Amino acid sequence: MSTTATLDTVETRIADLVSTFVRLPQGVRLDESCEPILQATTHQAVTSSEGGKRLRALLALDAYRALGGDAGRERRDAMLDLSCAIEVFQTAALVHDDIIDDADLRRGKPAAHKALAGPDHDAALGVGLGIMLGDLLATASVDIANDAAHRLPSADAINRAFLTMHREVEIGQVLDLAAVHCPMADPARLARTSLDVFRWKTASYTTIAPLELAMLAAGYPPEQARSCALDVGEPLGLAFQLTDDLIDVIGSSSATGKPVGGDIREGKRTVLLADALAGATDEQRGELIAVFEADARTEAQTARVIDLFHHTGAIERSRRRIEELWRRSLDAIAHMPADDDARRTLTAACARFVPSVHYTPREPGSM
Repeated sequence: MSTTATLDTVETRIADLVSTFVRLPQGVRLDESCEPILQATTHQAVTSSEGGKRLRALLALDAYRALGGDAGRERRDAMLDLSCAIEVFQTAALVHDDIIDDADLRRGKPAAHKALAGPDHDAALGVGLGIMLGDLLATASVDIANDAAHRLPSADAINRAFLTMHREVEIGQVLDLAAVHCPMADPARLARTSLDVFRWKTASYTTIAPLELAMLAAGYPPEQARSCALDVGEPLGLAFQLTDDLIDVIGSSSATGKPVGGDIREGKRTVLLADALAGATDEQRGELIAVFEADARTEAQTARVIDLFHHTGAIERSRRRIEELWRRSLDAIAHMPADDDARRTLTAACARFVPSVHYTPREPGSM
């Protein structure tokens, strides 16, 4: 099946699963004042679940096939659902993330809490419903994963891995909020703190969990699945987030569905900022610190920070970081208990996460 066909299948299945798992049981009646709001929320669950590159689902499905997962119809369908469960969880996380960041857009459409504010623009109602929508989707993802796990080998291990993913992302979100207190006077410490956030908030469910779940579903022992998933997925997840941060400042709103410089406007302490501070002159460093310590940042300040990211070498340093992390993932793939065809398939699947890396493709294991 081609990537396009797989994406279409994933997209259709996610819509079906979300519709099934967030609606009320048949026969339940609500007061007429409440029912429209619930319907709007469940409709938003489907709307928020639409779109995206589905990198996580594609990685899980490709890894499952590459590593010898059962090709029978029942197992394939179960693995599809397990892959979709990861994507549904991502939507839940994004809904909550957009509330925390007070984001206006997500995937080119109004963020869920903005849409749920309704025609009266009731911000408090929108935020409240957005929080509950994120919870509904997170619970639905567990339900979907549990149902799929019982049609695959190692059901208990799959469920434990899925819940570990949940917990790690939640830890990562706490670390993300706490990172604002990391002193900008110590760029190396700020970079380490930001990379910790990337490991827990992003890599955990973006690359580690899809690989671990695929290996478990393919019959690998839990300890081996976890170890291999960490070796390949942790550096890959860090590289992915660094790539995403780069796109935030050198991409376009039409391509990303989000305003350029969004992380700067939110005052996020990123690796890009740490690298800019490390490479800045005293005057530039003072300017950066003043901008990020302010309560808000203007369009002009955002543009100036992007300019400083270029002039201090932070953009180029980030590219080098991504390349180094990508090499670590390639080396880990080379040492996986799999044949050469499987390694090539995994390499291609993982390469989707680092499109900005300009490298000469090499066979896994070559020097």
